[in-house]
Amino acid sequence: MIITAQQHILQQQQAYFPEAEGTFSWLLSGITLAAKMIQGKIRQAALLDVLGAAGAVNVQGEAQQKLDVYANQALLHCLGLRDSVAILVSEENEEPVTFDRAPETGKYVVVFDPLDGSSNIDVNVSVGTIFSIYRRQTDHRDKVHANVLQKGVQQVASGYVVYGASTILVYTAGRGVFAFTLDPEVGAFVLSHENLKMPSQGPYYSVNEAQSAGFPSEYQQFIANMRSGLFGRSYNSRYVGSLVADFHRTMLKGGVFMYPSTKAYPTGKLRLLYEANPLAFIAEQAGGMAVDGHQRILDIQPTDIHQRTPLVLGSRVEVEEFQKCCLPVEAVVQAR
Repeated sequence: MIITAQQHILQQQQAYFPEAEGTFSWLLSGITLAAKMIQGKIRQAALLDVLGAAGAVNVQGEAQQKLDVYANQALLHCLGLRDSVAILVSEENEEPVTFDRAPETGKYVVVFDPLDGSSNIDVNVSVGTIFSIYRRQTDHRDKVHANVLQKGVQQVASGYVVYGASTILVYTAGRGVFAFTLDPEVGAFVLSHENLKMPSQGPYYSVNEAQSAGFPSEYQQFIANMRSGLFGRSYNSRYVGSLVADFHRTMLKGGVFMYPSTKAYPTGKLRLLYEANPLAFIAEQAGGMAVDGHQRILDIQPTDIHQRTPLVLGSRVEVEEFQKCCLPVEAVVQAR
């Protein structure tokens, strides 16, 4: 029996929140609609002259790709039409986009990276969309940032879409992780992976090793430990360079993804709100872990909507071993 993403979300609402009125599922339908629009444009990118740079620089100081602009506009349009959305925060916009909606109607804040890894599209590498949903905390119009700057642990739901050989939506609302594959024949995301669990240990580590000479010492030690077989198995290095693609492999196969701080990015390069937090929520729901080298990602209090962070996430065994490399020497000796 085919179960679409919308049907599944409604079933979850009826099972756990029978008093719900369907506004949340209507919000999610805005994301799935935008995802279908984006994947359609990606598949025809070389034919529609939407490859390459758009000629502008976004708030991150990065050259915008034409598909960055399209994906951002698609999500802003599809989600902006949902009455339940009060605030939208995008990687591509310096400030949040707000809607003048009463708190009993506009209940949610949505943050998103519209097209992660977009520079890889020119060479036909998988890219993705990442999103995170929070409840609106205050109805004061001058408290926009108070609504946006919430800890990751306060997420109502998060997910990502990977545009590859097939288009897959992975989503959690705090009661397990589910994946839906877009069926082009029926035009809907269909449940393909139920209650996904990340392996407790995996065969891969994913990091840009070309930059390893500039990594903090704990990352260098951890990589050396994996290479030496210290964790009871041999590892293979896999790095795509698209966060969604690298994380999706880690979700299914296990292992660890790392993006440390560097001299160029002393506080890390990945964004806390719309990259690290949503993937950390999914990882934990699937049995994995996510840390910044010092603390759990979901416990970090954001101070800026474009705040960056180091990120280590993946299987429990690997992340716990990484944390040991971050401990003072005397603490490691005592632990052993």
